[in-house]
Amino acid sequence: MIRTLVAGLGNMGRSHALACHKDPAFDLVGLVNRSAVDLPADLQSYPLMADYRAALAELKPDLVCIATYSDSHAEYAIAAMEAGAHVFVEKPLATTVADAERVVAAAQRLGRKLVVGYILRHHPSWQRLIAEARDMGGPFVFRLNLNQQSSGLTWEVHKALMQTTPPIVDCGVHYVDVMCQITDAAPVEVRGMGLRLSDEIAPDMYNYGHFQVLFEDGSVGWYEAGWGPMMSDTAFFVKDVVSPRGAVSIRMPDIARSDDIDTHTKTSTLRVHRVGQAHEDLDMADEPGHQDLCDREQAFVARAIAEDLDLTRHMTDAVRSLAVCLAADESVRSGQPVKL
Repeated sequence: MIRTLVAGLGNMGRSHALACHKDPAFDLVGLVNRSAVDLPADLQSYPLMADYRAALAELKPDLVCIATYSDSHAEYAIAAMEAGAHVFVEKPLATTVADAERVVAAAQRLGRKLVVGYILRHHPSWQRLIAEARDMGGPFVFRLNLNQQSSGLTWEVHKALMQTTPPIVDCGVHYVDVMCQITDAAPVEVRGMGLRLSDEIAPDMYNYGHFQVLFEDGSVGWYEAGWGPMMSDTAFFVKDVVSPRGAVSIRMPDIARSDDIDTHTKTSTLRVHRVGQAHEDLDMADEPGHQDLCDREQAFVARAIAEDLDLTRHMTDAVRSLAVCLAADESVRSGQPVKL
C-alpha cells in the first residue's frame, strides 16, 4: 500500500482524500490543512495536522497529494520529493514557468513520479473528443470556454483563488492541455485580454479574460474564462474543435448550469460533423461525475508508481500548457502579444 498524505482540504483536496480512502492501493496516513476544516465522516478518523513540513517528517509518506493554493504548489512538491515521496499536485503545477521547471527537474533528479491534476485526461468523453479530432487532422481551430456565474461560497472560493491566479490560468491549463494533445504542435504566440468586473477583488486582478494562441502547424485556439455573480449563463460552455474536414463538439442540455461542478466535466453529447456527411451524435450518458474522475486520477497515480510509468511527456505538457496561460496573463497586463 502507498502511504499517502493529502495537503489542502478544499473541494479538490477532500475529493482526492476520499479517493485514497476508498482505494485499497492507498494507505491514507494523514491530512494537512492550515486552518480548521469540516470534513466528511469518512475522513474524520485520520490525523489532521496544520504544519506541512512537520507532517512530512512525522508521517514519512510514499506519496503526497497537494491540493493547496497555487502559490504553494512548487514549494510543497519539491519538499515532498526531497523527503522521499512521489507527488500528485493539482493544476496549475506552479505560478511561474521557472518554478514549474524546478519541480520537473526535482522529479527527474530524485527519481520521483510527478502527476499533475489534469482531470480531463481521465475522462472517457474527452479522450474520445481528442481521438475524433486527431482523426480528422489539422490544422485546427479550438473554441473553448468555461464561464461560471458564481455566488455565495463558490464566489468566496473564486475570490480566494484570485489572490494569486486569474481564471484564464487556473482553468485555462486544462483546455490548453487538450489543444496540445490534439495538435502535437508547439504553441508560438499568445494574445490575451481581460477585465476586472468586481471591486471585491484586488485592483491588479481581473475575473474575466480570454486569449488566442497560435501553434507552429497553423492551428489557432481561443479560450475564455470568467468567474463571479455578474457572469452570463448564456453560452458559458463552448467546446468546439474545427478542422478542414469537419468538427467535433461537446453539446450540453439546456438545463445545464454554470455553477454546477459536474458541468465542468460532463459532456452529455459529443457531435461529430464531417464535411459532406450527416452529423453523428454520440450519447455520453452515465459518464463519470466529479468524484469518479478524482478516483480515476488517483488510480492512475497508483499505477504510475507500481508500473514505473514514464511520465516525461505528461510533465512536459504540464509545463507547456502553464507557459501558454501565463503568457496570456502577461499579454492581458502588457497589452502586447507574447512570443513563446
